[in-house]
Amino acid sequence: MDRQGDVALEPQGSNPDRLGRHLRLGVLISGGGTTMVNLHKEMQAGRLNAEIAVVISSRSQVTGVERARRIGVEPVIVRRKDFADVEAFSRRIVEVLDAAKVDLVVQAGWLCLWHIPKAYENRVMNIHPALLPSFGGQGMWGHHVHEAVLKAGCKVSGCTVHFANNEYDAGPIIVQRTCSVLENDTPDTLAARVFEQECIAYPDAIRLFAQGRLTVADGVVKII
Repeated sequence: MDRQGDVALEPQGSNPDRLGRHLRLGVLISGGGTTMVNLHKEMQAGRLNAEIAVVISSRSQVTGVERARRIGVEPVIVRRKDFADVEAFSRRIVEVLDAAKVDLVVQAGWLCLWHIPKAYENRVMNIHPALLPSFGGQGMWGHHVHEAVLKAGCKVSGCTVHFANNEYDAGPIIVQRTCSVLENDTPDTLAARVFEQECIAYPDAIRLFAQGRLTVADGVVKII
């Protein structure tokens, strides 16, 4: 057990066999890109056998766009408002992902619903700053989530990595990590503590995918 009371996965070293096959990631962002930066650091440290093949941003004027450039990836801007409907928006996203030959799509603070085609089923991950299925759904992002957790008087919060489907914050759960909610917490302090767990959970989930250890049956992920 780790200090937050989670069952800790076996620590990962830089041995490629233990990290699984090399993955080309497509990273989807809508904001600051902090999750993207954390994944890049894991790659640079040799703890994640992957590369960021493409970054798609749903907004052009966000910090994540510049952060993508700093790590050497020119982001592709795909804004929902530039397309007549969600189908056209989704087709453009898939075109960019296909052109980059991505193995896995990683939604990292991505706020737009898009239609995930059959070819990408169980190949799109999302991370949510709460323990799904609680505190999820449309409009539940960022501080909105942490405010709701505090208002509900929860004693524990955390994060969830799951395979995304065509609903907000839904799909088979892969990894969850927890942290305590303190009596004097604010949305900011709770968000910081949850993000510490996100920085562990997302790389763990991606490694499990790379190792071929994730199976999905009847909407439930099993780790083999």
